[in-house]
Amino acid sequence: MKIPFLHRFLNPQPQVAVIRLQGAIGMASRGGGLSDAGLAPVLERAFKRKKPAAVALVINSPGGSPVQSSLIGARIRRLAQEHDVPVHAFVEDMAASGGYWLASSADFIWADESSVLGSIGVISAGFGFDELIGRWGIQRRVHTAGQSKSMLDPFRPETPEDVARLTRLLEPIHQAFKDQITARRGSRLAADRNLFTGEIWTGRQAVELGLADGIAHLVPKMRELYGDKVQFLPYGQRVPLLKRFGLSADEVVGSLQEQAAFARFGAGG
Repeated sequence: MKIPFLHRFLNPQPQVAVIRLQGAIGMASRGGGLSDAGLAPVLERAFKRKKPAAVALVINSPGGSPVQSSLIGARIRRLAQEHDVPVHAFVEDMAASGGYWLASSADFIWADESSVLGSIGVISAGFGFDELIGRWGIQRRVHTAGQSKSMLDPFRPETPEDVARLTRLLEPIHQAFKDQITARRGSRLAADRNLFTGEIWTGRQAVELGLADGIAHLVPKMRELYGDKVQFLPYGQRVPLLKRFGLSADEVVGSLQEQAAFARFGAGG
C-alpha cells in the first residue's frame, strides 16, 4: 500500500514558476508596467521557492527604458545561474525593443505564429512647437548655465548640434542592445541578415532568423519538456490596495502612453 504523503515526498511533481512580464518597461510609478525594483521580489521568490524545474517568462511588452530592461534581464540571468534553473520565455502579442531584451535573458524563446518580435534599436521621439508659438506671437524665454542644458527644447528650432549630441547618446545604447542579443543568441542568429535595424518580425519569421527557438505555447511546451504532471506556480507584482479601486490622473496618462507604445507595433495595449 502506498502512503500518499510519502509517495508525493519521494516522487515530487516538477514545478514551473510562471512570471508575467506585461506592459511598458520603466513606468511602474504610473500604475503598472515593469521595473527592476518592482520585479525584484517577484523574481527572487520564483527562483528560490521550492526549487522549480524551470522558470517561464510570459512576455507582452513593447519595450521602454533601456536601463530597466538591462537591470531586469541581468537579474534574471544572475538568479538562473545561482540556482541552476533553465528559463523559457513565451511571447504573447509582442516582445519588441526592451521587451525582446527581456526575452533574450531566457535560455529559450517561444512565440505564437502571430507574435511580434524584434525592434532591436533605440528611439528618441518628440514634437516641435516653435512655428506654432511663433504664429501666436508667443516668445520662449529660457536661461541656462551650460550651453547644452536646453538641448532639443521643443519650443525652439532643432539644430544640427543638438541632433549630433542626441546621436552620440543613442549609438552606445544601441550597441549595448546589440551586444546583449549577440551574447545571448550567439550562433542561433541568422548570419546573412542585419537584425539590428529596428525591424520587427512575426513569430515564424523570428524563428527562421534565430530570434526565437520555436512556435509554442506555455502549457503544452512545459508538459512536453517536464511531463504531464508538471505544476504551474504563478508569480506577479502585488497591486497596492488603493490602486485596485481606480486610477489617478497620472496613471491614466501612463496607461495611454503604454497603449501608444503597443500601437507602434500594430497591437493594442
